[in-house]
Amino acid sequence: MADQARISNLDAIEAFRSALIVFISKTRQSLEMAQDAVKKNRAWLQTEQPAFWAAQIKQRQKKLDQANAELMSARMSDFVDSPTVQQMAVRKAKTALEEAHAKWERTKGWARDYDRMVDPLARKLDSLRDYIENDLGLAVAHLVEIQKIIDAYHESPAAAPAPET
Repeated sequence: MADQARISNLDAIEAFRSALIVFISKTRQSLEMAQDAVKKNRAWLQTEQPAFWAAQIKQRQKKLDQANAELMSARMSDFVDSPTVQQMAVRKAKTALEEAHAKWERTKGWARDYDRMVDPLARKLDSLRDYIENDLGLAVAHLVEIQKIIDAYHESPAAAPAPET
């Protein structure tokens, strides 16, 4: 009886198949989340951030204009001996405006380079998705077929041990 298979645990294949299905499901969810994050970051960087920094530039320009007006008023006023407070306010407003301009420029640069930097990595996610969907999906189907073949073999009369005489 050396040509008979000795199958001791049919449940191991089912457990592996179940674990593989769970892995595929969780991996699919993770890939979708990663791809959504790429899309959201692109939209944030290309639309929301430039608009935010453009608004900040306008707001900070108004503050600088107001600080300059207060400085001019303080210089012309007889009540203010030294306009150092107003000068500090002007310097602070200029610094804030320069910072907003710099961040707006950096945001434009990042938005311009985003696709070039991120798309190669996103394509790797796509190839992983293809592997998960196709190859591992086929593996689950093969495991089902293996289970059917083993069940059929296990139930066949040739697989039963011969009675001892």
